[in-house]
Amino acid sequence: MSMKADSGKSYHLKCTGDALLTAEAHAGQSDITLFGSCFCPFVQRVWAALEYLGHDYQYYEVDPYKKPPELLEVSPKGLVPGLRFNSTNPPRALNESTVILAYLEDLSATTTKRSLLPPISDPYARALVYLQADHVSRSLVPAFYRYLQAQDTDKQIEGAKEFTASLEGLVKLFERAENETQTSVGLWRGGSLSLADVMGGPWIFRATNVLVHYRGFVLPEGEKFKAYVQRLVSDPAFKRTCSTEELYLESYERYAYNRPNTSQVANAINSGLALP
Repeated sequence: MSMKADSGKSYHLKCTGDALLTAEAHAGQSDITLFGSCFCPFVQRVWAALEYLGHDYQYYEVDPYKKPPELLEVSPKGLVPGLRFNSTNPPRALNESTVILAYLEDLSATTTKRSLLPPISDPYARALVYLQADHVSRSLVPAFYRYLQAQDTDKQIEGAKEFTASLEGLVKLFERAENETQTSVGLWRGGSLSLADVMGGPWIFRATNVLVHYRGFVLPEGEKFKAYVQRLVSDPAFKRTCSTEELYLESYERYAYNRPNTSQVANAINSGLALP
């Protein structure tokens, strides 16, 4: 799996395409400020959820590698995403994408009335969605980075197998929910965006461009999976947070060549540690 020489391109500092239009539409002040970075999949989780759940917010682009003071005030590690709530004095804040998603879900129950989960009257269906989301965090996300950062051919082959197995494991969890419940929440079943979709979607989306470009990755076969990916990338809320392919290819070149100190996530993968 030979690659061209590292061109030294850096990460982007501004959204492009649909994401740029969304960022511009949410440039004004709001009770909620989302601190984000255009290339970050953890940010895209929260951004897509905000779009789907229908909350008003301000999108505020930051460079997480420069860690500006306003970011550190809401995210002590200087990681994105971060949320700041401007209606309190002093403002309150949350960080960590999974925590923010839980907050937005609870907030929506009393405001927009939209949800990323099956109804509370079906706790088993909700639990199965949580299992899907847990699989994304434990398996899919770290497998993506191990694959992309692998430099020699054997490691890349191993990475492709691991990432493919993780995708197949997610599909099995989708099929389990399909077989055991009647709830149509989730894009796998042709329903609405689910917690598992926003949790894993950013990496599945990057598998269709970044992994294809740098690793020659081939998505798992099967019409149902292909249809799921198509529903994901064309879902209105998710699509509004997607930049053009060039942004991802250039921003992820540093991961593909495993440049030193690419990110805290990259360092954790290289050290065999949990993601930050």
